[in-house]
Amino acid sequence: MRNNRRPFIAYHYGTITNLTSCPVLNLSGETSPPDGRLPDADKGSMPKTVDHVRCVFNRMGFNDREMVALVGAHALGRCHTDASGYWGPWTNAETTFSNEYFRLLAEEEWTLKKTHNGKKWTGPEQYEDKTGNLMMLPADIALIKDPKFAEIVKIYAKDEEAFFKDFGAAFSKLLELGVPFPKPWWKVWA
Repeated sequence: MRNNRRPFIAYHYGTITNLTSCPVLNLSGETSPPDGRLPDADKGSMPKTVDHVRCVFNRMGFNDREMVALVGAHALGRCHTDASGYWGPWTNAETTFSNEYFRLLAEEEWTLKKTHNGKKWTGPEQYEDKTGNLMMLPADIALIKDPKFAEIVKIYAKDEEAFFKDFGAAFSKLLELGVPFPKPWWKVWA
């Protein structure tokens, strides 16, 4: 799969046995995966948020490097208050897949959001850059507060190709989780 000119992601087609419960196809009216399948944005404290990110991804078999790479998908898109309570994009190029998310996360100063459009911010705890135009969730900030995650963030902030390579491998692994692939015909007798 190749989109946005990068990266190349190899994957196998899986099977969908119940189309009415498939959040990707949105045939059930659901707009997001069930709770617990993706990390929550905030668990009330930085240590709990770090532990939660690791817990969710560990149970799917991901290591720290794969976790950080997957969270790098925040390079795309933005949060909407009507959907999550959070507001804003992670980067200035929310339709471009790049390592800009990591560069901003590592290099910008992030402070708690206090206002929005000149009024007191009443949404959930989130962070903003000095312009107030970009945001980070507590789970994003966890990536620079945890020493092991922070080392990986620094690598990706400096080396876009390393990020693309690792993201491609981790995303392919994510797509194929739980899909029972048959043995190739030449391994049937092995």
